[in-house]
Amino acid sequence: MSAVLVTGAGQGIGRAIALRLANDGHDIALADLNEDKITSVADEVRGTGSKATTFVADVSDRDQVFAAVEHTHEALGGFDVIVNNAGIAQVAPLDDVRPEDVAKIWAVNVDGVLWGIQAAAAKFKAQGSKGKIINASSIAGHDGFAMLGVYSATKFAVRALTQAAAKEYAAERITVNAYCPGVVGTDMWVTIDKRFAELTGAAEGETYDKFVGGIALGRAQTPEDVAAFVSYLAGPDSDYMTGQAPLIDGGLVYR
Repeated sequence: MSAVLVTGAGQGIGRAIALRLANDGHDIALADLNEDKITSVADEVRGTGSKATTFVADVSDRDQVFAAVEHTHEALGGFDVIVNNAGIAQVAPLDDVRPEDVAKIWAVNVDGVLWGIQAAAAKFKAQGSKGKIINASSIAGHDGFAMLGVYSATKFAVRALTQAAAKEYAAERITVNAYCPGVVGTDMWVTIDKRFAELTGAAEGETYDKFVGGIALGRAQTPEDVAAFVSYLAGPDSDYMTGQAPLIDGGLVYR
């Protein structure tokens, strides 16, 4: 089928996306900072019968993102979809945020998405082909959360980039959409919960349970829940959809 590049593919949502798309029949290029983790996920992808290749990259570095796209094209014999999944979280009251904190999270969550958009669009144009760009936003891209103010700002920014890119590239047959997960049971949420405990005095697990308690469907989200929606965005059924950032959160934030 298609050749897909997934960033942040070594664990959590990125791993689940890579495996779901592989099971859908796509060949997968996995990019991450952790070579051991993407090597392991690549073995899992090959177990589905799809091709896999790996590329160690820091998405905050524009040249490395362009190189990852080029590697995907060369290793898999084409390039059709990018999933700009890589991201980091920061839990801090706004009073405590410092320039270096903003620079770090912005470089990964916003610059990394922008470089992925640029690199993918450039390759699609060079190929003379249509293509799909899929970006990681969040419920925090629809609703600003206390103690997650800068993180929320980065995810709002991803929605803005998604809308602008959709308008700019529509004539090239390139669609651009985002996905907005909620409370997912991954290492990122373990870190968020521990940080909330440090800042608020809550017991570890209490913040996580509080957020999960507000989910209409009554359970935390799994990485596979997110991957199922990305499967739709990466497939032909979403060909007439662009510039959108739907919530996939079990009923927590409503728009």
